[in-house]
Amino acid sequence: MPYSLTGHVIRFITHTRWQDFPETVRHQSRRCLMDALGAMIAGAKTPVGAIMTEMALEQYPGDQASILVVNRRASLVGAVLANGFAGNALDIDDGYRRVKGHPGACILPVVLAAAEAAESSGEAFLTALVLGYEIGIRAGLIRHATYATYHSSGSWGAVAAAAAGGRLLGLSPDTLRHAMGSAEYHAPIAPMMKGIDTPSMGKDSIGWGAMVAMNAILMARKGFTGIRPLFDDTPERAWVENLGREWEILNVYFKPYAACRWGQPAVAGALKIVREHHLDPSEIRHIRVRTFEAAARLPIGHPRNTEEAQYSLVFPVAAALTDGEVGPAQVLPPRLHAPELTALLNRISIEVEPSFDDEFPAKAPAEVSVETMTGQRFSSGRIEALWEPPDTLPSDADLQQKFLWLTAPIIGRDAACKLAEQIWSADRWADIHPIIDGSRAAA
Repeated sequence: MPYSLTGHVIRFITHTRWQDFPETVRHQSRRCLMDALGAMIAGAKTPVGAIMTEMALEQYPGDQASILVVNRRASLVGAVLANGFAGNALDIDDGYRRVKGHPGACILPVVLAAAEAAESSGEAFLTALVLGYEIGIRAGLIRHATYATYHSSGSWGAVAAAAAGGRLLGLSPDTLRHAMGSAEYHAPIAPMMKGIDTPSMGKDSIGWGAMVAMNAILMARKGFTGIRPLFDDTPERAWVENLGREWEILNVYFKPYAACRWGQPAVAGALKIVREHHLDPSEIRHIRVRTFEAAARLPIGHPRNTEEAQYSLVFPVAAALTDGEVGPAQVLPPRLHAPELTALLNRISIEVEPSFDDEFPAKAPAEVSVETMTGQRFSSGRIEALWEPPDTLPSDADLQQKFLWLTAPIIGRDAACKLAEQIWSADRWADIHPIIDGSRAAA
């Protein structure tokens, strides 16, 4: 293939080996696997996870790949659809600041299905996962730079997942080009701010983007032709040319709370005040959140369902103040309707801070102020979300504890501990059955 940025990308996908990654990247691949898999296992037990599992079994039946947790099999497309929606169902999966979206949740479902179908080793599986992150983040940068409307992760995640899954399924360079081109062409260009204004199960179109990616791979294998992928459209050649030299997987953030990332600085600020001053929610008269404009667009009403709870700015703050955490237990029924939690919602006000808006999206700060019933006032000061690169990334122990927190209620404590320990040596697996077998729901 003559030199082009697209050709450069394809050579990177087809020629890069596990041994070519620095040790920091190899280690980060296991961290990202643990985080994305934990979100997927927990997400399978949400309302949207149940709906999409049922859809996959009814509309895309087969015996090619596993739907995690429920221990059922479907076609490659069906398994990817169900696992893809589960991966982002709790909005607790990783992200990358400059693309305002989630690489891991779109890539992992396709890589899982492709690795299972191809009987890939753990090393091949993790190699494809890293390639997906590197391609996806760059595709996201290009897509946002060349398309005016802020749109969902599935729009560029589909290209990444087609690249990673195509590598595992042994696509030739030319077929891989067609697969990525078809994934780009058919990917969901979902208007993200409409999804903020009216939260729904469509979320970040990640499940749909993953399904498009797998379809694009299978179509390309049969000779379906696609457009030239977007890499030659980039306004910054360095974004693509630095593949293999700069490793963007090292710059993803992780999420300690099951809520939109834009609301997580406010959660961190609220918890900081409560812990420093030992406040009980009953002592609080008013909470003021100052933040950037996009975060202020998050709804402030009483959430009726899980999606509205996650895409709220006030609900996660109230949940954090009441329960000390924002996880599956808070954003799923019946807790999201608890009177003592919802009573706090009317005490929270939101203001846009212009200086914070100037920092977005490179930074996403907030400031929380609390006034008590006795007139005391406390402020968090300017604060950013936890687990943000480069300064507050979680330790391995933090990520493993998060994994256990999410998965133990679903698959059992012993199984969760065993799977977590296995992930740290995933590159030595003969195949990926430790995930398939280890993710089954507890009896």
